[in-house]
Amino acid sequence: MKRIPMLFVATLTLASLATTVRGQETASATATATIVTPISIVKDVDMDFGNVAVQSTTAGTVVLAPGGTRTATGGVTLPTTAGTVTAASFTVSGTSGYTYTITLPTTPLTITSGANTMTVTAFTSDPSGTGTLTGGSEVVNVGATLNVSAAQPAGVYVSATPFDVTVNYN
Repeated sequence: MKRIPMLFVATLTLASLATTVRGQETASATATATIVTPISIVKDVDMDFGNVAVQSTTAGTVVLAPGGTRTATGGVTLPTTAGTVTAASFTVSGTSGYTYTITLPTTPLTITSGANTMTVTAFTSDPSGTGTLTGGSEVVNVGATLNVSAAQPAGVYVSATPFDVTVNYN
């Protein structure tokens, strides 16, 4: 009788050794990358506030909208002979259907005529803040506010350095 329990124990021991114990498993995955067309921006047209007249006693502004229209405040008037009036214009290119952010200058831009200066501030764009590349490109127009002092001396005022418009994919 002692042989049967020994035989039973031996059989169970061998059966437990034959059972496969899985302590680890393996799964596979693939890697994918999509290369998109780099975003780029090219200036098409410079900003020009056109002809501006100022009273000798009152400062004012010229607000140039991204659409190219302008309005005057304070002691500034806009002569009938407007001169060249253009909002700045840029072409943004990249992958069609992608959206991007537009970053405009936040610090004043100084424009000079000899020793005389004015500042350009409050830059705005159309589209504003973000754009979408339809067909791989979009035009961004940029306007701003020209700050004119009382009795601002006559002259052609130009910025010594250009202003930057930055675009980046969202």
